[in-house]
Formats: sequence, C-alpha cells, structure tokens
Amino acid sequence: MGTFMKLGLLAVAAIAIFIIGCTSKSDAMNTHVILETTKGTIEIELYPQQAPVTVANFLTYLNEGYYDGTVFHRVMQGFMVQGGGFTPDGSQKPTRDPIRLESNNGLKNGIGTVAMARTMIPDSATSQFFINVANNTFLNYAPGNDGYAVFGKITSGMSIVNSIVSAKTGSRAGNENWPIEDIIIKKAYVKK
Repeated sequence: MGTFMKLGLLAVAAIAIFIIGCTSKSDAMNTHVILETTKGTIEIELYPQQAPVTVANFLTYLNEGYYDGTVFHRVMQGFMVQGGGFTPDGSQKPTRDPIRLESNNGLKNGIGTVAMARTMIPDSATSQFFINVANNTFLNYAPGNDGYAVFGKITSGMSIVNSIVSAKTGSRAGNENWPIEDIIIKKAYVKK
C-alpha cells in the first residue's frame, strides 16, 4: 500500500471519528429528564435549540418540584397521554403565566414526542404536556394551523407510556378520559 493511500485512509478515518464525536456530543448536550411514575420510569430528551422558551418553561416547573405528585389526567388510546397540571383529587394546580407558542420549530407530533398542551388560544400553554402515542400530524404547525409545540422525545420508557394509554378511564372533577386508577408522577427531575 502506497504512502498516499495510507494517508487517504487515515484522513477518512479521522473525519469519520470527528463526525461520530460531533453527533454524540450533540445528543449529550440536550438535557434529559426523568419522570418516575407509578407505572414505571420515562426518560425524555429535551430540544432547547428548537423550542427554547418551551424547554425553559418546562424545566422551571420541573426544578421547582411542580410535577411531583401530579397525575396523567387525560388518556386517549390512539392519540396521547396528558399530565402536568392536576393532583389525584382532581384539583388543578396554579400555574405561571402562559408562554409563547413555538410550534413552528420543525419538530413534528410523532409517536413518542412530547408537546405542550394548551387551550384554543395559541399562546396559552403553562405546565401541562402530552406524549403522542400516534403520528398526530393534525397537531403540527402549518399555514392556517397554529399546531402544538413539540419540545422533546421519549428516549426510554415508551412501553410505560403505552401502559398508561391502555388504562381504563372515566371522568373526574368534570374531566373526561381520566384514568380510573391514578397514574402519578411521583418524582420528576433532570438526569445527572
């Protein structure tokens, strides 16, 4: 093998190592959070580059312990599971001011993505979030459709989410699709 061939192979190897190193650093730079629930543990990777306001808002609630003791209060098979705002007795927790909608960020409401819940008013999201269990393309931003802001994705525990979405539901405190058996977020925190 000639000297130029060896140098060429070394250059290709160095470029490959550099690219692999950059890719893993990108994932490592994103914050991961843990939701310890009564059904098991869910890990979420957050995307602050695409949704900086939404991620900062979510982390503020999380770091204050706001989500600890809340329930998944809306569970709809073939659609999503929603939590982050109610206690097991059906009381809605007080929230901070709503944030600006960041749905036009290139992220899509696909299976395993995490998005902010809101009212019909675009800039109304506060603490509640949902996890998509289907490709909910109708929730994506498009001209004439404000959409729902995706800000993370499940990296571990999708089987737990699927267990949650399979729960039998009824109504509680005037809310439909509420799991009959409480599914509690026991503790939510940033992964170290």
